[in-house]
Amino acid sequence: MAEGTTWTTYDANKMTSKEIYGKVLAELGETNDKIVGVTADLAKSTNIGNFGDRFPERLFNVGIAEQNLFGVAAGLAKTGLIPFASTFAIFACMRGGEQIRTDIAYQNLPVKVIATHGGLSFGPAGTTHHCIEDYAIMRAIPNMTVVIPADGFETAKAVRACINVDGPFYMRVGRGFEPPMHDNEDFDFEIGKAMMLKDGSDITVITCGIPTLQAREAARDLEAEGISVRVLNMHTLKPIDKEAIMKAVVETRRILTVEEHNIVGGLGDAVAAVIAESGKGCAFTKLGIPDEYGVIGYPEDLYARYKLDSTGIAETVKELLGKEIEADEDWDDED
Repeated sequence: MAEGTTWTTYDANKMTSKEIYGKVLAELGETNDKIVGVTADLAKSTNIGNFGDRFPERLFNVGIAEQNLFGVAAGLAKTGLIPFASTFAIFACMRGGEQIRTDIAYQNLPVKVIATHGGLSFGPAGTTHHCIEDYAIMRAIPNMTVVIPADGFETAKAVRACINVDGPFYMRVGRGFEPPMHDNEDFDFEIGKAMMLKDGSDITVITCGIPTLQAREAARDLEAEGISVRVLNMHTLKPIDKEAIMKAVVETRRILTVEEHNIVGGLGDAVAAVIAESGKGCAFTKLGIPDEYGVIGYPEDLYARYKLDSTGIAETVKELLGKEIEADEDWDDED
């Protein structure tokens, strides 16, 4: 973890993405009285309680009833309010999935679903609490915007930006204890636009969420070995930045996707669809959770097991560099 990294208002090293989310939401509530919060008895765990501490009359606890959580959020949105509904990611996409789909997305309501403890970040809690299916579920729901920030600074940017998203919005963050990738908020963040963290010409790593820092570190390590790696932070899974993907395909011809999600239906499949529709070829590999239930363990051990740490990503980059690709360098005649 980087030492001495600070934010202008609080120490980012001592705060998780979800804590920053709670504080930024409370700040936004000062100037926007339409913002309300809804929790299913997890105000403290998801840190939407920070908003409730500031505005107790604007935070509604529906109890341990996730379906009701999203139904109430939909009703609040119908009155012209901007509800932020927070729970664990696995409860949002699974237990409350029908209500998100039918009550919120079908009516295209501006409910902001902030899902914490995503991916493998709740590792010791067991397989039932690992959420490795939410990218696939949420990106398949019409009207839904899907964002997976890499750290607390991106979380702050995304919370502010999502206020201007007219329809439903889903954001996944971890449990906490993840080191920050950025030093501060001094960077451009736009929903739907990927961020190039490092340029490179041999291969492109496209990633999102917690593995993003590890991908950047792997790229820096590989640079010392003479391997030039481009790293794209695809923080918005839907709408995905097709232009950035195709620029990487044309310029590097090798694409590796890295995600803390089942390799079925997530970031890798979203990127692959863009490439397939283009008619252009490249060497391509998806790195994520195999199509199996995750084992139980500490998050850092699980990331190493599934090669989502810098060592595993670097190894996979080298494997992909060894793949042969078609020697066609002239795509000028292709659409």
